[in-house]
Amino acid sequence: MDEYEVILPLPGARLPGRLAVPAGSTGVVAFAHGSGSSRHSARNRAVAAELEEAGIATLLFDLLTPEEDEHRDRRFDIDLLTERLTGAVHWLGEREHPSVSRVGLFGASTGAAAALRTAADHPELVAGVVSRGGRPDLAGASALSRVQAPTLLVVGGGDTTVLGLNEEAAAQLAGPHRTHVVSGATHLFEEPGALEEVAGAAVDWFTEHPLEHG
Repeated sequence: MDEYEVILPLPGARLPGRLAVPAGSTGVVAFAHGSGSSRHSARNRAVAAELEEAGIATLLFDLLTPEEDEHRDRRFDIDLLTERLTGAVHWLGEREHPSVSRVGLFGASTGAAAALRTAADHPELVAGVVSRGGRPDLAGASALSRVQAPTLLVVGGGDTTVLGLNEEAAAQLAGPHRTHVVSGATHLFEEPGALEEVAGAAVDWFTEHPLEHG
């Protein structure tokens, strides 16, 4: 597998990332981390490792600069996060490794809102979305009603508030979608086997809804 430490020229900032490309990769998934996290998120990296094992390339990158991340309003600025994620998707399409026409998006917490907003605004770029403990409600009803990409919402069964928000958001999605409830799991999926179930569900989703090469 080829791994690259990269700098993404995104709106308003140049931000670091890691692009991992397994031999014979069958597509690429860009990760959008949640509030207060980064490209080093242990949970996202665990999911990325399973995708890479399944032959899917991954991009983990920072959505905010260190200075921006100190401000809560920036962490919840869905417009800004969406703009950065969309920039990363365009960047992937311009790279030689891999050459892609559409990508998958994996979003956690606020990153899930950015992923869904990106999918709504750019259906030609996004082949599928997976949300882990996400806040799809923050994408807004207008965006949710325009999401055509197949969307999987993974939520912990013990994360009752977020589960309710996901169920309400799912009812507004325009495209194919499913809610996967990890029994007994709380918001961070720290329970034994919970994160492994998330990763398995993500691999299955992106396999069931194949990512496209250019």
